[in-house]
Formats: sequence, structure tokens, C-alpha cells
Amino acid sequence: MLLAKLREEVFEANLELSEHGLVAWTSGNVSGRDPETGYVVIKPSGVKFRDLAPKNMVIVDRDGNIIEATHKASSDTASHCYIYRQREDVNGIVHTHSRYATAFAALGKSIPCVLTAMADEFGGDIPCGGFALIGGEEIGQVVVDTLKGSRSPAALLRNHGVFAVGKDAEAALKAAVMTEDVAATVWIAMQLGEPLPIASPDIDKLYDRYTNVYGQK
Repeated sequence: MLLAKLREEVFEANLELSEHGLVAWTSGNVSGRDPETGYVVIKPSGVKFRDLAPKNMVIVDRDGNIIEATHKASSDTASHCYIYRQREDVNGIVHTHSRYATAFAALGKSIPCVLTAMADEFGGDIPCGGFALIGGEEIGQVVVDTLKGSRSPAALLRNHGVFAVGKDAEAALKAAVMTEDVAATVWIAMQLGEPLPIASPDIDKLYDRYTNVYGQK
């Protein structure tokens, strides 16, 4: 089976979308890119998460052409491939319609950096891009444009949901999980009053500490 290890990683990451409550029914998807071949492994379209398996992950080339598949590829495949072509540093992408983050997207609002956890993980606001229809590269174009000049590994798309990127599928999954977590906290804070912003110099310090000091290096 072609790219067996990457198939397993993408399969496991897709299951975690459901475990973390980021998806409903068949919505959402994870993909991963193999740096050596450039091939992309992505969730099949419209398949329930409980019915997923490594063998039914779809493999496409950088332009979205089928390389190996038993099922039709996700309807977001063209946008995933566009992001990969534009971002050589990205080898994992996650898309969700998670509730709280998507509520911000429905308003066309970025999630403001009012939590140290946001400064740590995102280095600032989680930006919201414009509207794009599903099925072609347009969503991928909005994601790439929205993330330009941002340290955030995640972007909101107006009226749609979340796209998160990372060095691999697990890193992108982490960004998607954290996006929903901070979105929920910020939303709750907004019900109580006006959240207090964190000063830009402090955001920079928090981001640097988290990136270069925190954890096991």
C-alpha cells in the first residue's frame, strides 16, 4: 500500500477531529503531504469517521490528480493542494466547522488575542479571511492570503469555518484543537464584557518563550 505510514497518520488525525468534538457527521478533513514524493493523503469525501481506515485514505499528486484511491477524494482537495503548492513549510492541513470558531467566521470576525494561550500558540489574533465557494482552489487561495504576514497557524473563512496548517498532520491538528479551545473562551468572555487585549510587546515575548523555551527541547 502506497505511503502506508502517512496513511496511518492522516487516518488517526481524522479520528481525533471527532474525539475533540471539532466535526459533525462527515464534515471536516485532514490531509498530510509526503515531502519526498509531494503526494498528498486526504480523507475521502462524505465517509463517516467511524467508517474510515488507512486503506480508504485517498492519495493525490500536488495538482489533485488521483494516484491511488478506493473512494472519491474530499471536496476540499483542490484547496489543500493549492496551500501545499504555495507553502513549502506546510505538510499537514486540517479543516473543521468547529462551533465557537465558526461562530466568529459567521460574523466575519477574527478572534482577538486576549489570552496568553493565544499569544503562545498563535502569536496574535487568529485572522478571518473572506468568503469563497467550495470545490475549487478558491478557499485555498483565501487561506494563503489570510495567513500572509501572520504567525498564526490557523485562519477562519467567512461563513465557513477553520483551516489550520502545520509541519505535519499532528501539528495542524493541534492548531485546530487550540483554535476551538480559545474561540470558546473568548466567546464566553464576550458575554461577560469587553475582553482586555494583550500588548503587542507582551505577545511577542510570550510567543518567543513558547516557541523557543517551553517544553522538552
